[in-house]
Amino acid sequence: MKLTILGGGGFRVPLVHGALLADRGEGRVTEVVLHDLDAGRLHTVARVLAEQASALGDAPRVTTTTDLDAALRGADFVFSAIRVGGLDGRANDERVALAEGVLGQETVGAGGVAYGLRTVPVAVDIARRVARLAPDAWVINFTNPAGLVTEAMSRHLGDRVIGICDSPVGLGRRIARVLGADPKEAWIDYVGLNHLGWVRGLRVAGRDELPRLLADPGLLGSFEEGRLFGADWLRSLGAVPNEYLHYYYFNRDTVRAYQEAEKTRGAFLRDQQARFYEEAGRADVSALGLWDRTRNEREATYMAENRETSGAGEREADDLSGGYEKVALALMRAIARDERTTLILNVRNQGTLSVLDPDAVIEVPCLVDANGAHPVAVAPLPGHATGLVCSVKAVEREVLAAAESGSRATAVKAFALHPLVDSVNVARRLVDGYTAVHPGLAYLK
Repeated sequence: MKLTILGGGGFRVPLVHGALLADRGEGRVTEVVLHDLDAGRLHTVARVLAEQASALGDAPRVTTTTDLDAALRGADFVFSAIRVGGLDGRANDERVALAEGVLGQETVGAGGVAYGLRTVPVAVDIARRVARLAPDAWVINFTNPAGLVTEAMSRHLGDRVIGICDSPVGLGRRIARVLGADPKEAWIDYVGLNHLGWVRGLRVAGRDELPRLLADPGLLGSFEEGRLFGADWLRSLGAVPNEYLHYYYFNRDTVRAYQEAEKTRGAFLRDQQARFYEEAGRADVSALGLWDRTRNEREATYMAENRETSGAGEREADDLSGGYEKVALALMRAIARDERTTLILNVRNQGTLSVLDPDAVIEVPCLVDANGAHPVAVAPLPGHATGLVCSVKAVEREVLAAAESGSRATAVKAFALHPLVDSVNVARRLVDGYTAVHPGLAYLK
């Protein structure tokens, strides 16, 4: 079975490869093609993968290419983890937004809109090529903003593109762990959009254990989201939000913390990864050892400003091991081998949430089998969550419209309608600022 990884020179590719190496079942991936525009990064990541596989005699064969069409031909699965504009682009997204006093995070607020505007045209081109060159392939999208990009690609690939994210998985695992339950045996009632969802229940043997968590201040203070949001606010919500909702619920505090930080997250990752790729090219360095040390630093500093603002403290050791690669492998196995499972995924709504149309991509538990991912019916969202979901989905639709039409006015509308952008004039300045620093937005006229 052939797996093509787009963004194959990306820093997190070894996580996916590590999961493939651990898969010893029949029908596993035997060929991995790494595609990237940067041949140097491809070479470095290939070195890391070779060290990972050095002790195994039947590891998947790994090849690299900068030719997108060649990478796609014959693929059974396509894993998309591209970063249009690189980490320089992310750092610029943050800098331009913070200069206007609004959030520039990668997927949330002005930064997420900017990232979407320059990523959607590239993702659509990829989707069209997959439809032409590998029409039977399944596309697993991790490219951010994951829900928005998955929806853009679904207009050309239908339900053969599925978005994944590790945030809901990690949240469900932490809640189950605090309640003394096995995450594999728990049903997580999670619903929303990517990076905008809530755990509303956690059922073990048919019993919802979430009320027990919400009623116990000690339990609430014992895991990351409990400390991040605070016990009082979680009880008010009657749910546990995805960590990214901290940007909405505590926006002013977070923006101030980001403005006062020595570096933005994008600038930190840009500098950190530049060092990694430079040092990993040396013959006397273990590329795998260097990658592992760099990854640990990356994970330990994740959302550091948010945790500092809320007093949440350092991340727990169990949360430093990633997770999206396990979701990707479980998804591939379920489809390729008809190993039926339940995963929280980004898929087309198909009537699951009545407040959104059938084609809107949402993030919910899905039953997965050889025919793909099927969203599970969920109870309606409460009013406060419905309003936020509908508002952000409306912004996503304006981003898609701007990417399709090239309309600068529509791009301004996308920024202005976002709940975290507080003025149409700010939206206009954001578009001016982003088009000035991002060649990938030159299409906006």
